Amino acid sequence: MSTHEAYIGEAVALAADNVRAGGVPYGAVIVRDGAVLVRAANTVHATNDPSAHAEMVALREASRILGRRDLSDCIMYASGRPCPMCHAAMRLSGFKQGYFAFSAEEAEEHGAGSATIYAELCQPLDAQPMRLRQIRPAGTSPYAAWRARRES
Repeated sequence: MSTHEAYIGEAVALAADNVRAGGVPYGAVIVRDGAVLVRAANTVHATNDPSAHAEMVALREASRILGRRDLSDCIMYASGRPCPMCHAAMRLSGFKQGYFAFSAEEAEEHGAGSATIYAELCQPLDAQPMRLRQIRPAGTSPYAAWRARRES
């Protein structure tokens, strides 16, 4: 068994344990320098926080442990394909590698997937089920001030 398969196995075991505990079938393992840094399961059922997916819980804990938001030296192992939120958070935190065990389509067959959300997000804003529209206020955006602060 490869090291990747072992870490995927840990993520899947976390997912299975979470189902037995009343949660949903998602687990995540973050590895850094060849060692497990964080193991996490989805805690939405326990916290009522819709963002408490296994990958998000793991990212938050890894950032806390390392004292930084840059996780580019880490690898994510997830029991299922990360949803769009988790995928984006992994990108924003600098992950260069990630692995998952089960597809979003397979999860969707069992009522647990995000394949539909992936497809919806590829549509123009007006075609998506959640209406999201821009309302541009008068004045300047805060982006220029942020950039100036970073460059000073």
